Parts: sequence; structure tokens; C-alpha cells
Amino acid sequence: MIFNPEYEAMDSQVREKLQFARLKNLVEKVYQDVPFYKKKMDEAGVSPKDITCLADIAKLPFTTKDDLRETFPYGLLACPQAEIEEIHMSSGTTGVPVVDAYTRKDVEVWEEAMARTLAGAGATRNDTVQNCYGYGLFTGGLGVHYGAKRLGANIIPMSSGNTQKQLMVMKAFGSTILTCTPSYALYMAEEAAESGIDVKAMKLRAGCFGAEPWSENMRKEIEAKYGIDAYDIYGLTEITGPGVAFECEAKDGLHINEDFFYPEIIDPVTGKVLPDGEKGELVFTTLVKEGTPLIRYRTRDVTFLRRERCSCGRTTVKMNRLFGRTDDMLIIRGVNVFPSQIEHALIEIEGTDPHYLIIVDRGPSHLDEVELQVEVKKDLFGDETKNLEALRNKIEGVMKSKLGIALRVKLVEPKTIERSIGKAKRVIDRRTI
Repeated sequence: MIFNPEYEAMDSQVREKLQFARLKNLVEKVYQDVPFYKKKMDEAGVSPKDITCLADIAKLPFTTKDDLRETFPYGLLACPQAEIEEIHMSSGTTGVPVVDAYTRKDVEVWEEAMARTLAGAGATRNDTVQNCYGYGLFTGGLGVHYGAKRLGANIIPMSSGNTQKQLMVMKAFGSTILTCTPSYALYMAEEAAESGIDVKAMKLRAGCFGAEPWSENMRKEIEAKYGIDAYDIYGLTEITGPGVAFECEAKDGLHINEDFFYPEIIDPVTGKVLPDGEKGELVFTTLVKEGTPLIRYRTRDVTFLRRERCSCGRTTVKMNRLFGRTDDMLIIRGVNVFPSQIEHALIEIEGTDPHYLIIVDRGPSHLDEVELQVEVKKDLFGDETKNLEALRNKIEGVMKSKLGIALRVKLVEPKTIERSIGKAKRVIDRRTI
């Protein structure tokens, strides 16, 4: 289902004209009203008059998370503070948080973007959305909430945690759409199985999962456990929260709401704009944001863009599912490794559970050493030791083949690795401690 065909199925040339008009207006606005951007543009030797076409966006300076932290809390505000209706902040646990300030129009844009996102998963006004993203300063809970209201659906604002109650409500109210992090979806399924609850017998038919990277194999795992269609959604607090991009029924890339958010892919080292199809760092410009607009914000997420008409009828550009992040990418003995690569390989191995922990440290010879802790199925611990040893050897062999580096694998019993009701913690890097 396409929520807003006028914009989601718009002719690409018409959309480009709209994007340029909005970009031109944005650049003029921030140059005039945001001292931070005037200074940054002056230092880069560029002014609003230099932006004569969409491609000229490459002349503009980048914005980084450090910039947002240094201007905390209102240094990027582009409107009078009295016009701010809502504030959200990043869920990070270290450093100064990043702030996203919304005017009434900004909230309406967010509602529209999230309604499109839920509709991409087939949601309609006849659905009951059980929203297990956290409410509060984190954007996930309220983002889904606003989108469901715009769609006209019934919304159950569960927030995260209290898993047994989640399952009770899911059954009692006949929830049809589940929204949460993919790791929490698996955790709920695990708790349900241990409690003798058959989630497949419930009315759930689809789920929108995001806020952390997850693999195609993890999707299959969720779909198998629930008997639903699992859709990837993408967003980040700095831009608006969830609603930046989403999968449709094709499950073949995420449609970007590019009338609101202009995407680019750059070389993370040189900053050069890369062509469609080439993998690099994702950059966004908020074309219509009034509260805290951002120009060329470096997300640190690694993906590539594809421009093609989708079978669903949308004409918006697609981003590939994330490969990882430039700032959580592990460089191990000179090899670039993303945790998602390990997850993708791991879920294909029979006998393992989708819970793992990567611990990186320096060995006695000052070389990187990596331990991969993997939970295995409960019944395997009743087998002979040789079967566990065979499984461990198999995992080490697969990782060596897929990643090009040797990992030391440690098999652990179910429930050994700490669970999270939010974003799962996958890596402990002790090399910087």
C-alpha cells in the first residue's frame, strides 16, 4: 500500500525540481538564521547564490555529530525557541547528547514519514499496532505512535520491557503489527516459547524492526518464529527519528522519503560524492526541517543507493540495508569487519542461537585477538564434548572463510549473553581501555 502516491510515486524529474527548490530555501534560511552554518559556509567559501542546481549540494560543508554536541542544546536552532513544540535527544550513553527540536510542521512531517513507513509494511487503519519501542527522549516510540495515528490505526503504546505483559496484550488485543528492535523481537519469541505461548497462533502478520543493524538471516529467524513478514525501517534522531526510509512488500532495499530527506553517498575518507551503486557513507540533508535543520549530515552508516522503479509502484530512491557503520567498524589486524557480517554468517550455522558477543583485545605480542562468544541450542550441551568441539571448529572455519581473519570461538549456554530490550550490545573493544 502506498500512503501518499503524489509524492511516493512522483516522476523523478518533478521530484528533483521539488528537491532543488527546497534545498535552495534551506540554504538561504540557515545562512541567514543559524550563525553556526553561516560561519561554516563562509569558511568553505560558499554562499546561497552558489547553489544553482542539486549537484551544487556537494559544495556545501558537512555536518557531524561532534558539531551537534558542540552546539548543544540550541546552537543549531533555525527558528524562535517559542515555536519549538517537542524535543528529542539521542539514546547514546557517552558524551553530550545530540538534540532534535521539532516545530508543529516538523512533527507533521514526521507523522507523514512514519505513516508511509507503516503503510510500506501493509498497515492500514484497520490494524492494531503494538509499539514496543521506548517512549521518551528516544525517537522510536513516539515516531511510530505519530505514524500510526496519521494512518488511523489502533495504537497500543506498550513501550519497551515487561515482556510477559507484552505477550499477554499481544494475544488479548489481537495485535497485528509489531514494532520494536529486531533483537527484542527475538527475545520476546524466546520468552514466549519458554512460557508455552504460541505466537504463531496470534493475529500478528507483520513487524517493523529497526534502531539497530540486522541481517537478512535475522529477518528469516524472526519470520520463522512469528510466522509474519518482517520489514526493515531506518531513521536516526539527528534527522527526525524513524521514518527516513523503509521497506515495502518487495523487501528489496529501503525507500527513502527523499522529498523530506536528500541522500548522498560519500567516500568516508575523502568526502567525495560516489555514484549510485557504490558503497560508502550515507549523508542526509533535511530539506524541510524548521527546528534544527541539518546540511549534509554524516550518518556514519555504510550503504549504497539504487534508483529504479519498484514493483510496489514507488519511484523514490532506495538505500541498501546497512552493512554497518564507519564508527563501529572493527579493524582487526588490518581487516575491516562489521558485526553484521559475523551475524550473517553465524545464523546460517545450525545449532547456534542468534545471540553473540565480540570481544576484541591486545594479545601478549600486541596483536589483535578476537573472542566470539556464541550461544548454542540447549540440547547441544547434553551431547558429547566432541559434538561441541566440532561445532566450535565449524564456526571458526566459517568465520575465517567469510571474514579473512581468525576468531577464537567460545560456545556458551543459552541465556549466558546479556539480553537487551533496546539496542543489543554486540561488541566489547578493550584495545582502547
